[in-house]
Amino acid sequence: MKGKDLPAYIHRRKRDGVLLFRKRYGGRIVEVRLETQFPEGQPVPVALHLERERLLNQPAPVQPGRDMAAVIRHYVASDKYRNLKPRTAADYDKINTFLRDKIGSIEPKHIERRHVIAWRDAWAKSATPHSANYRLRILRLLLEHAIDMGLLPTDGNPAKGVREYRYERQKRAPWPQDKIAAFRAAATGRELLLFELCLGTGQRIGDVLRMKWGDIEGDGIKLRQGKTGKALWVPFTGPLRAALDDAPRRSVFILTNHRATGPWSYRGASQAVRAIREAIGAEAHDIHSLRYSAASELALAGADDETIAAVTGQSLAMVAHYTATVRQKVRALKAKEYRE
Repeated sequence: MKGKDLPAYIHRRKRDGVLLFRKRYGGRIVEVRLETQFPEGQPVPVALHLERERLLNQPAPVQPGRDMAAVIRHYVASDKYRNLKPRTAADYDKINTFLRDKIGSIEPKHIERRHVIAWRDAWAKSATPHSANYRLRILRLLLEHAIDMGLLPTDGNPAKGVREYRYERQKRAPWPQDKIAAFRAAATGRELLLFELCLGTGQRIGDVLRMKWGDIEGDGIKLRQGKTGKALWVPFTGPLRAALDDAPRRSVFILTNHRATGPWSYRGASQAVRAIREAIGAEAHDIHSLRYSAASELALAGADDETIAAVTGQSLAMVAHYTATVRQKVRALKAKEYRE
């Protein structure tokens, strides 16, 4: 790519191809090495335009890449971030925004292990232990990226080895049959269809909301899981088939928004299901627990872990985790038969 094809104030250094931002400020020329770099001959990435605008809007650009905010920007522009699954990237974005607001002005070299421990404990008190641990994992990842940027020495990650906050986890459990019946009796329309899709296919709500009528193939539906990228074909259960037959086709998406212009939003769907859960006294059983219910129903029917994994798309280890409670019950009943 020729220099004239680059945005204004940006040029490529001849000896090594490094992109630099150069502009005159108050009678002197300021030159800054850009965080966004790309090989000559390739299209200009959006990240370069964004970084250029940021530098132009500053009174006098300073050498970037020294604080945590710069580390986050550099990470988001990297292949490591671009290769994340969409749902994972969305989760990371929330934590990145939080960390940028709280510690963005701190240079990585000034962060010590004691700081990380203090932040973890404060996060556990102000939010939840689960959130604190998630933030700790992302902070550890970002500090590893700071090492890659040359801002920390090798093995100089102060968050490495800091244990996650210990707390008693509340384990999810499958929906009891009486609550499933109660939800079916109370729900109609989109809420009932969402419930049957989650329970019938055993998929995450994000994957269910992306399902389209055109994905239906025979007596099942084909999909690609957003988190794992795994391609599946899942057969319909009787209740799910009945719910689909009763549902109007207002959009390409099975679960569409009120204007039929796109999929039902994650927030809207969650709130709608939560309202019914509260009405029937099922607050302890969230929508993700329906994935546990699907795996448990198959386990109770005698399906082995490989068969369950073929439907849910989980690893065998995760199937074992999801069905641990019901497997114990099945084995206990079998033991009763032996004793009798």
